[in-house]
Amino acid sequence: MNHSSPFLLARVATLGWLAPLLLAAGCQGTSAPEGAADAQANAADSTAQAAADRPTFLSKPLISDIYTADPSAHVFNGRIYIYPSHDIEAGVAENDNGDHFAMRDYHILSMDSVGGKVTDHGVALDVKNIPWAGRQLWAPDAAFKNGTYYLYFPLKDKQDVFRIGVATSTSPTGPFNADSKPIPGSFSIDPAVFTDTDGQSYLYFGGIWGGQLQRWRTAAYDSTVAPNQPAAEVAVGPKVARLSKDMRTFAEPVKEVRILDENGKPLLAGDTNRRFFEGGWLHKYNGKYYFSYSTGETHYLVYAVGDTPYGPFTYQGVLMNPVQGWTTHHSIVEHRGKWYVFYHDTELSGKTHLRNVKVTELKRTADGRMELIEPMTKG
Repeated sequence: MNHSSPFLLARVATLGWLAPLLLAAGCQGTSAPEGAADAQANAADSTAQAAADRPTFLSKPLISDIYTADPSAHVFNGRIYIYPSHDIEAGVAENDNGDHFAMRDYHILSMDSVGGKVTDHGVALDVKNIPWAGRQLWAPDAAFKNGTYYLYFPLKDKQDVFRIGVATSTSPTGPFNADSKPIPGSFSIDPAVFTDTDGQSYLYFGGIWGGQLQRWRTAAYDSTVAPNQPAAEVAVGPKVARLSKDMRTFAEPVKEVRILDENGKPLLAGDTNRRFFEGGWLHKYNGKYYFSYSTGETHYLVYAVGDTPYGPFTYQGVLMNPVQGWTTHHSIVEHRGKWYVFYHDTELSGKTHLRNVKVTELKRTADGRMELIEPMTKG
């Protein structure tokens, strides 16, 4: 979950349509001065156009009393648990590094079934209880193994470098106790855990721009690296490492995930409609591994398919068209024989840093391709 200046162009002004309505209402029942009829007609036209431009959303927010985003969904003991970011109005000025996304804690949500009652279980982990914390608790994920629930989270350390931490609990809703240090060798953002049918677990992570992934082109962190790569370079890819048995460390060196085009060539940095930006997620379907992710400033959720958890993954297409708001971050989970995509938009606030979590069914064609989801329509 990385955010930079292009989202300012994509912001939707959700309250702008009220002005012509108020103007029209104020003119009713009064004597009309010269030209008032034209003004009323123009206002009516503006109101009609504004109504036509307002989006119709595919799904409703799961909760509305707090802002949530970046939902990582899992099924534990038959119940759906959602591990989202908790957006707040922190009073921090917007900038290219996403400093205004200054999240401080996590709330875990759960529900017995999609469409059922959603429970907010309260604060599961707070930044003040993480020994190595600097700032900004961004998009987390969770896993269960060995009778323990593990919460993986990105957080800037005291040197303002994003690392991946882990916290544990005996309950899927927490509270979680954070380890004293981040996972050795971890960096960047957006951790996502996948456990294969053989019991092996893998951690995927990474996000460019504010997520700092591009600063790790070598084994050392380099804060001087520009956010954008030259267009002709091979795009920086997400990272993956198999987790150790205790789920707290990497069992192997971190590897880069390769994403290829239809000709087997790596995607290039200038291919912004397809290259990886952030928010990676892996799931398995009919023996194939589906790696889905956000393209960032072009606002698509896309996916690629491979034969192993490490890839390489061959690009397949768009999973979801742009949502209202700048970021697109999701998860995919099966529950009671159906597949679902959890995602977010800004229906409640109209502000890109105050988002709301949603869910919709994922459908596939006979050959396993995901059908395109339209999260909103206009007119």
